[in-house]
Amino acid sequence: MNKVILMGRLTRDPEVRYSAGENSLAIARYTLAVDRRFKRDGEATADFISCVVFGKQAEFAEKYFRQGIRIVVSGRIQTGSYTNRDGVKVYTTEVVVEEQEFAESKAVSDSHVNRSASQPAAPDMADSSAEGFMNIPDEIGGELPF
Repeated sequence: MNKVILMGRLTRDPEVRYSAGENSLAIARYTLAVDRRFKRDGEATADFISCVVFGKQAEFAEKYFRQGIRIVVSGRIQTGSYTNRDGVKVYTTEVVVEEQEFAESKAVSDSHVNRSASQPAAPDMADSSAEGFMNIPDEIGGELPF
């Protein structure tokens, strides 16, 4: 079985091209920065995974995906090789994406994109968690009807 599921942030906007011919097909390529579970020397590390997606999914990526947003993809790993201009054989590995979706809300994504662009992020709620939910103070918590 060849199945992979990844969650990470886009390192740049997807690059989209269209195949030649009468029935052209959109082909999008992007790279996901996927955090590693364990840190090296106290610092977080990431793997940079090349992804390719075709057709309507590629057009969706072109329209909605931007550098810095967190997405989840599932698909299969594909390997290949080619000989470059210098005559050296180059081996490739990429994920052929079958499904892709956003992994966080637009507000959280926008605040992360702004932060990564060296702009101060202005949170909507002073006391919010990473999932976008507001923390309720204990004195109010007992008065909620649920």
